[in-house]
Amino acid sequence: MTGEDPSPTDAPLQAADFGTNRLEAFSDGVFAIAITLLVLDLKVPEPDSLHGESLTAALAHQWPSYFAYLVSFLVIGIIWINHHAMCALARRVDRRTLFANLFLLLTVSVIPFPTRLLATYLTADDSNAHTAAAIYAGTMVAMGVAFSLLFLAFTRDARLLHAPVPPEALRAALRRFGIGGLLYLATVGLAYLSPVAMLATHALLAVYYCFDQLAPARTARRPAG
Repeated sequence: MTGEDPSPTDAPLQAADFGTNRLEAFSDGVFAIAITLLVLDLKVPEPDSLHGESLTAALAHQWPSYFAYLVSFLVIGIIWINHHAMCALARRVDRRTLFANLFLLLTVSVIPFPTRLLATYLTADDSNAHTAAAIYAGTMVAMGVAFSLLFLAFTRDARLLHAPVPPEALRAALRRFGIGGLLYLATVGLAYLSPVAMLATHALLAVYYCFDQLAPARTARRPAG
């Protein structure tokens, strides 16, 4: 028998495999709604609520809401960018990937709730601040786990990709996700020490994820020349 063995991406796809267009469109809609809901928690001080203080002072008192909004906006925005980069790896998706994507969207869609909770209790002088911060951090842990599971679902079947991801590139990407995941988990403990420091750490983690975590996988699949 002559000829080269077909590559994994040349193998026939299953009838249950789907294109990525609907996955991306539905995901973009969820991201857009979640990121828009965040701004609804920024309140305009009513004139009757000023009680003699200036509007500037009243707005300044709302700094926890602004801080929580900015961090969560950045988090959701970076998830959307990395989700887009991950979808670019695949030409088709299977049911397992669709369910993994739903799990990620579940964690994204709930982010406005812990954001509002944290903004409300961030500067409280009792244990409620720590509880709110821990719930926020726990949500981010779940989101990080969901994103890692989605990446594994995307890359586990080479037939669904534009080109196979070499094992070394896959390991490099997973190491990056693993480091971020451990830091996310550490913020749960930090929430009981300083809720403000916990939120600031999530801002730094968002900056960390600004760097392309999937670059090794995409670089490895580019043809030479």
